[in-house]
Amino acid sequence: MTDTLFRNLIGGEWTGSASTPNINPSNTKEVVGNYCSAEAADVTDAIGAAKAAFPSWSRSGILERHAILKKTADEILARKDELGALLAREEGKTLPEAIGETIRASQIFGFFAGEALRLAGEVLPSVRPNIGVEITRDPLGVVGIITPWNFPIAIPAWKIAPALCYGNTIVFKPADLVPGCAWAIVDILHRAGLPKGVLNLVMGKGSVVGQAMLDSPDLAGITFTGSTGTGKRVASASIEHNRKFQLEMGGKNPMVVLDDADLTIAVEAAANSGFFSTGQRCTASSRLIVTEGIHDKFVAALTEKLKTVVVDNAMKPGTHIGPVVDERQLKTDTDYIEIGKKEGAKLAFGGETITRETPGFYLQPTLFTEATNQMRISREEIFGPVVSVIRVKDYEEALATANDTPFGLSSGIATTSLKHATHFKRNAEAGMVMVNLPTAGVDFHVPFGGRKGSSFGSREQGKYAAEFFTSVKTAYTLA
Repeated sequence: MTDTLFRNLIGGEWTGSASTPNINPSNTKEVVGNYCSAEAADVTDAIGAAKAAFPSWSRSGILERHAILKKTADEILARKDELGALLAREEGKTLPEAIGETIRASQIFGFFAGEALRLAGEVLPSVRPNIGVEITRDPLGVVGIITPWNFPIAIPAWKIAPALCYGNTIVFKPADLVPGCAWAIVDILHRAGLPKGVLNLVMGKGSVVGQAMLDSPDLAGITFTGSTGTGKRVASASIEHNRKFQLEMGGKNPMVVLDDADLTIAVEAAANSGFFSTGQRCTASSRLIVTEGIHDKFVAALTEKLKTVVVDNAMKPGTHIGPVVDERQLKTDTDYIEIGKKEGAKLAFGGETITRETPGFYLQPTLFTEATNQMRISREEIFGPVVSVIRVKDYEEALATANDTPFGLSSGIATTSLKHATHFKRNAEAGMVMVNLPTAGVDFHVPFGGRKGSSFGSREQGKYAAEFFTSVKTAYTLA
């Protein structure tokens, strides 16, 4: 246990005294660190500091922004093993996955360092003589950033980096389960040369910190990733203040497996999508929609695959799946397993909590078969290593079942048919479609987002991030 107190950053000063221990879900006896909990008054101060810093930062030079973002990218990459270990200890994903996520955060900052040098507009002729038209993008203003616990460094990176690139100032609230990576990334940016007040960190509970952000009329925008219920609260509060908002919420992502699929590829994609990162990804495939001809072979092969999966301490070499993030999420997972049994689905594998050398929230990967698309385990997001197999007759029924969901984030298909792959890409009702790949796992330089109940607003990541973090201005000049 460390005696260091990790404080909030407000107006360029590290501040705060009340703290909450950050517990390792792989070893609940270990405190990763003690992190300050902000109060509503701290949020008010942070928003005030960001508001005061905005005029200068919004007009800052592109080389200054580039240098800060590039320096941040370089330090994150240089410290990938250290930061990856911190991530694995506080969130519970395996060390290799955690290091991979840290590298991705570095790549995101590197991408937007480049984008800072490519800020551009348009010059057009008017339909009227002797008039010129310029179309530019202005920074949005003070932006509230609220991030979830399942990607503690990548999601903050893909919100903070474009916000700074396009000249916004920030009030950042990470999930209270994973303050460590958030603090580290803010510390790196602070030391990279960000002026005081440009980036403010307010850690703590959503009911206090998040609510104070929602209540403020001084935030020009809020970008949120988290639960559907909280997303709706962000939306209603933002409408009240006429503020721009961006939501990334839940998913109940399907993976279709057709009779002509390569069985090895299909099983690997399904296992990765549904169970790795302990199933705690909004892009995870929790519905496997399998046609009759391959169903039994697929279930048998996937079950054999699951028998080889090692569930253990996230820091332990050879671990494939770490623990569930905390006791509350573990209870949610086990409650849904009981619901699945009562609904009549067959528990084909797993479903039990397990003990390991260190005390933690360990759960076997859980596979249900003979599920229907009307069961709660097929309709509601569980957010754990719990996957249902739904048997269908043919491609047409598979596509209809895949689209029969209130969500629309990611959708996948395993097939060797170019005809079916092409048709599925065009007709899957999701923001992202994968062919012979896991539904979880996306590139950092292309847009991320979904449809229906999964997302609202413009896309995240890549050049599309400008849609949220800027406001379009059209200027006319008489020659």
